[in-house]
Amino acid sequence: MAKWGEGDPRWIVEERADATNVNNWHWTERDATNWSSDKLKSLLLGVSVEGEEGMCEVTEVSKVEGEASINNRKGKLIFFYEWNLKATWTGKSKSGVKYKGTIEVPNLSDENDMEDLDITVSLNKDEPDTPLANLMKTKGAEKVREALGSYVGYLKTEFTQGMILPTANGVAKPQSTSQSKPKQEKTQISSGSTVAPVSTGVKIPTCKFSMKETFLTSPADLYRVFLHQEMVQAFTHAPATVEGERGGKFRLLDGNVFGEFTELVADEKIVMRWRYNNWPCEHYATITMTFLDRSNETELKVECRGVPTDDEERTKEGWKTYYFEAIKQTFGYGARLF
Repeated sequence: MAKWGEGDPRWIVEERADATNVNNWHWTERDATNWSSDKLKSLLLGVSVEGEEGMCEVTEVSKVEGEASINNRKGKLIFFYEWNLKATWTGKSKSGVKYKGTIEVPNLSDENDMEDLDITVSLNKDEPDTPLANLMKTKGAEKVREALGSYVGYLKTEFTQGMILPTANGVAKPQSTSQSKPKQEKTQISSGSTVAPVSTGVKIPTCKFSMKETFLTSPADLYRVFLHQEMVQAFTHAPATVEGERGGKFRLLDGNVFGEFTELVADEKIVMRWRYNNWPCEHYATITMTFLDRSNETELKVECRGVPTDDEERTKEGWKTYYFEAIKQTFGYGARLF
């Protein structure tokens, strides 16, 4: 008989107070299908490329078929995933002509490297030929590949938290692998892909800036525009979810923008955590909107902090186009620009 403290460590249950999956020996499994479906949609929506021909953007993810799961055995994480994806892209030429096409990825799987993915980009049959199709087939396809590589990274970091339990000395030693097949190492992300960070936060270069705009309406009316779901859907011309209260969530522009209201002062100020869906996981900017009464018009001051430096211009243009100009055109609050 083994002495106290000796023997197979699989059975030394006193090393954990709850005796739960000691030393991560037992097989555990977590279904990642629903989480993966949402993550794939959020990563693909808003993928965009721009060139001399114009601009293209993924505007809809119409098919996400497949499954994903993660197994933990002896402290090793084994990943299974297989997806068939279809999305719609919309292009706009420099002259303002719009085009539509599709993107298909039939083989996103743990058995394939990112560079082995079949990404088929096509122009809708009723659309005339355009150089934008080639833009999407080259730069667009690479952007899609990077987004899918990020999904694999998020699957291995964000979703797996808590699957490796602390061992006797309180330190977990997770090991990542895919299925026990000849191509098991192929779940590694290629050097050209963007590896997703863990959800506890990442350090990235950020910037702050402010914008001003005037609207021919009262502060109270303009304040309501940002907090009423029907009004947000009106000026974005798309479905939106808006919980107009402190701690309430919002999601708009086909899921490309989402966040949370953190402070509301009626008719005077709105503070929110705000982000694009393709920013690093759990990174939010802080947006403070101040509504100032200027007699027959309202001056809106927007202060943005924590915006990724690389996305400064995109964020500014996005606010001008999808908020300021859209609100004026929809509700007739047009006024001069600062």
